[in-house]
Amino acid sequence: MDFEHSPKVQDLRRRLLAFMDEHIYPNEKRHAQEAHASFMNAERTGGPYTGLPLMEELKRKARAAGLWNLFLPEDEHGAGLTNLEYAPLCEIMGRRYWSAEAFNCSAPDTGNTEVIARYGNEAQKARWLQPLLDGEIRSSFAMTEPAVASSDATNIETRIRRDGDDYVIDGRKWYITGAMNERCKLFILMGKTDPDNPDRHRQQSMIIVPRDTPGITVVRDMALVNHYDAPFGHPEVIFDNVRVPASNLLLGEGRGFEIAQGRLGPGRIHHCMRMIGMAESALEMMCERAVSRVAFGKPLSDQGVWRERIARGRMLIDQTRWMVLHAAWRMDTVGNKVAAKEIAMIKVIAPNNCIQVIDDAMQAFGAMGLSQDTLLVNFWAYARHLRVADGPDEVHTNAVAKQELGPYRAKVA
Repeated sequence: MDFEHSPKVQDLRRRLLAFMDEHIYPNEKRHAQEAHASFMNAERTGGPYTGLPLMEELKRKARAAGLWNLFLPEDEHGAGLTNLEYAPLCEIMGRRYWSAEAFNCSAPDTGNTEVIARYGNEAQKARWLQPLLDGEIRSSFAMTEPAVASSDATNIETRIRRDGDDYVIDGRKWYITGAMNERCKLFILMGKTDPDNPDRHRQQSMIIVPRDTPGITVVRDMALVNHYDAPFGHPEVIFDNVRVPASNLLLGEGRGFEIAQGRLGPGRIHHCMRMIGMAESALEMMCERAVSRVAFGKPLSDQGVWRERIARGRMLIDQTRWMVLHAAWRMDTVGNKVAAKEIAMIKVIAPNNCIQVIDDAMQAFGAMGLSQDTLLVNFWAYARHLRVADGPDEVHTNAVAKQELGPYRAKVA
């Protein structure tokens, strides 16, 4: 294993750091103001959230700087980076939870773009892929449902029923990230085309549903840790007799679970990469606070409890980073399916380790750490939601344990 950055990655990393210094960090206040205005001017139930003028400016600058679609491994569409090469770049973008969109590298568009590029037919690519690659539109991934434990994807109840040359969709989804945004033009939806199939993993299919199709109703935006995530949102959505052409089906009937596994591997590790960036920012804030804040007659940095927390933060971040790099290397060398255990481990480790670092930073700031005057609450909310998003901790720990126990069970079988 060689985790040394290649010359190509070193160059991209240098340019990305410079872009963050010049365009992202100085615009934090403006971003917060525009996001707040976007939410206040939107209808909380059904109305679209408007895009931010700042983000459109940043996207033009990032594309001109050659910092665009870095997540895509395909040379014809992206930067041609491996998972291992993308990791340090994704981490840098994660230092501000909102900045990945400026580089067209934000979820759920990254996963949806990869799905269409990898599994879509030529007509689907022609209609949807290029606008996504150009950052002209946004998308959503409609999988989670309120009525069932969606951590087991075989539980989903949304029906996708064939009717002549169309499919008809009926179901209710929620926490559908990005679906409130006015630029969201499509859902990639997972539902059941064959609910009676004895193979529970062949019952599901995925289909592209244009956002403006009749029968789609946004019920409400869902708060994320009591925070409405303008301008994207995470709404609850009803699909009532929604009719789309049969040609919108991805890959074929019964292959939805297969697509989901292919999509979620990179998506999970990208979340973990970004999470490391947020934890690094939190540790920086904690150190700056510790050397400048005086309590009980001396700086926090001279007090043993804070030195312990700072040391713990560094160790937790570095542990997480090396585990993520190892998982990325495994994905590149043996494939996502074989690297499933490593992906599952980092999906548990990253949010839990980084929550601890962020929580300690919040504590260092006292009341201010719980307020809107730092980014720490946003970081914490992102980390906490990641313990549930793309599969909860319990699912991933169970998967790791099953792989560990496999050889031992075989011996006693």
